[in-house]
Amino acid sequence: MIRKIFFHVQSSECSTVPEVTFKTSFEQPQKNSLNTEAVKQSSLVTASRPQVEPVGTVSMAQDDSSTTKQIGNNVSNQTSPYRQMLCSGAAGAMGGAVAKTSIAPLDRTKIYFQTHPERNYRIKGAIKFLKLTYKQDGIFSLWRGNSATMLRVIPYASISFMSHEQYKKLLGISNGTTSLTPNEKHRRHFMAGSLAGTTGQALTYPLDRARAVMAVTKVGEFRNIFHVFSTIYHREGVLAFYRGFLPTMIGIIPYAGTSFSTYEMLKKYRADKAREEGLKPTDPSPYQRLIFGGIAGLLGQGVSYPLDIVRRRMQTASQMGIDSNRYKSIIGTLRIILKKEGFRKGWFKGYSMNFIKGPIAAGISFMAYDYCRVFWQKILL
Repeated sequence: MIRKIFFHVQSSECSTVPEVTFKTSFEQPQKNSLNTEAVKQSSLVTASRPQVEPVGTVSMAQDDSSTTKQIGNNVSNQTSPYRQMLCSGAAGAMGGAVAKTSIAPLDRTKIYFQTHPERNYRIKGAIKFLKLTYKQDGIFSLWRGNSATMLRVIPYASISFMSHEQYKKLLGISNGTTSLTPNEKHRRHFMAGSLAGTTGQALTYPLDRARAVMAVTKVGEFRNIFHVFSTIYHREGVLAFYRGFLPTMIGIIPYAGTSFSTYEMLKKYRADKAREEGLKPTDPSPYQRLIFGGIAGLLGQGVSYPLDIVRRRMQTASQMGIDSNRYKSIIGTLRIILKKEGFRKGWFKGYSMNFIKGPIAAGISFMAYDYCRVFWQKILL
């Protein structure tokens, strides 16, 4: 009878009743009667069941909770890539807008000298142009064309930074993998940056031309950017929106590739240096991000600047009263500029201005992107 009762306890509780109960029950004095033992064991079974059942209930609740969390994580993993892209795109747009707005007067000055062959560029001449523009048309005239710049920069920066993150994942350099050699990592970072730059530039190029046209024309000639598009379409045709497209694509490859890869490598170098010194790597400070971005922008613009001159001449030839066939090809345009204006004053005209505005714009852009991305991740992820 006793064995039957113990067997019933063990089988019904699914091994949840400890074996100690079994042993302890057999240690009871043999002098008690079988009825007494049966009553004790019956009460033991009755007393033990309320204690076991809550445990089983909690276990089931925990299983349900973990299952719910697992389903939630699966849903989150499914939506996470899209939210990550949204974070990168929003942060890139904000970073690009802040950077370009901050250097808009300097950018307009550079474009003015790039598109006027008769004007010899010097820092004094650039300052004089800024002063004259301010006196004639007011302070806001220094930001003339900035609305077109924003219409171009916001989608361009958004697409560039967003696609850069995706290209890094595609090339296997976004998860901190250590299986690649340093040279291979650098090459892949360069490729990711180049692909990101060409993607953004290709999708927003007509806006770039409209912005260049507004920068070299007088106040009042165009009411807004839509008037620019309408005028270009009626005077020059649809293909005119892509005038200067080829040198832009060729130039953006070294520029974007060098800029993105340099910035990434400088951040990695700082982290590796901290590890060598026995310190825990921390995120770069805003000042360090600004410096890293400035160096990246300075190196990037140096390798592609002559092509920037070529695209500006092609984009604004009609507005400057020059036959568009004169600047029809890249090689032909470079030859004309070299012959009439020389190597330094022609191919690198306004380059000293880029030593000021280039690092500032790139530094602000990269720094703002990093912090804006963290901001959007807290909201969306």
